[in-house]
Amino acid sequence: MTLQRRVQYVLDELVSTGAETGLQVAVDHRGRRVVEAVAGVADSGTGRPVAAETLFFSFSTGKGMAALVAHLLVGKGLVGYDTPVAEVWPEFGVHGKESATLRHVLTHTVGVPAMPRGLGPGDLADWNRVCAALAEAVPLWAPGTRTGYHSFTFGFLIGEIARRITGKPMGRLLEDWVAAPLEVTGELRFGVPPSDLARLARLEDGEPPPAEAAEPDGVLAPWERRPRASMGNDPRFLRAEVPSVGTFTARGITTAYAAMLDGRLISPEQLEELSAVAFEGTDQVFGTPAQLALGYPAGRIGWPGGGGSYAYADPATGISFAITKNRLTPDFSTAQRLADLVTTEIAPPA
Repeated sequence: MTLQRRVQYVLDELVSTGAETGLQVAVDHRGRRVVEAVAGVADSGTGRPVAAETLFFSFSTGKGMAALVAHLLVGKGLVGYDTPVAEVWPEFGVHGKESATLRHVLTHTVGVPAMPRGLGPGDLADWNRVCAALAEAVPLWAPGTRTGYHSFTFGFLIGEIARRITGKPMGRLLEDWVAAPLEVTGELRFGVPPSDLARLARLEDGEPPPAEAAEPDGVLAPWERRPRASMGNDPRFLRAEVPSVGTFTARGITTAYAAMLDGRLISPEQLEELSAVAFEGTDQVFGTPAQLALGYPAGRIGWPGGGGSYAYADPATGISFAITKNRLTPDFSTAQRLADLVTTEIAPPA
């Protein structure tokens, strides 16, 4: 049985058993698309089936694409990893953030993991207000000394750095620098134009998550920590440019990661640099051990999304993988099962 058929079998099984509602999976290996599979429905209310071009709001999977834009800024010589943020965004250099660099942003070590001033989901569409609040924020630790998951602030920090340098918003940079050159226009979005909203899968909440350990000091608000379908289905939120989250097709984001591996977007030398371990410590938000590269967990280049989406590139195996789905689950068992299947088939352990 081919890998395509194996993956399709698993997707069909997940839908038929009710474990999932609608999914896409795409896999590239060393320049070749080896899997492109879909199953289920994009909208349980209408029965609209999932297609390869269906867009899925995928929460923090978007952080991987925000980090990619940062790496492209560096690759183009527009900024350096150790450039102080305040050099391009002067207002940011106050209250102890003067030493914060792009490297610190990418390793979640700036010290502003939560939205400041009590900003909530309804405020995220106001780019200038959010960035002004971040500029005035007092960090919870000296930049570069600790790490803590910057849930929604991550994308705004990268995005304002990028805007100050290029004069363009993140959505335009993602389109111009990634989607258009790779011929996946309309499949990688930070903000969804109204004309594309009808293409989106409709999210639905799955089982509630298990009881979680107490968060140190309650750093993040509940909405920053735990995704809900209502947020990812809200047209106002979907249209807003919030680069810590994103809307993608599996084939679109897999194509982007594959282009990082094969040199179309990132040089081999830069890929090696950004893949190396850049910070190790205890995550101040979750209280768990953290080992981070530049913009990604160490090991695979990628990021999971709350609710179970996941996309990554593995320099060791040459595999680029993405799963998008519309049932929000409290774990990544579906993504892990499929990623393990793909890895075992393509690059079995010696």
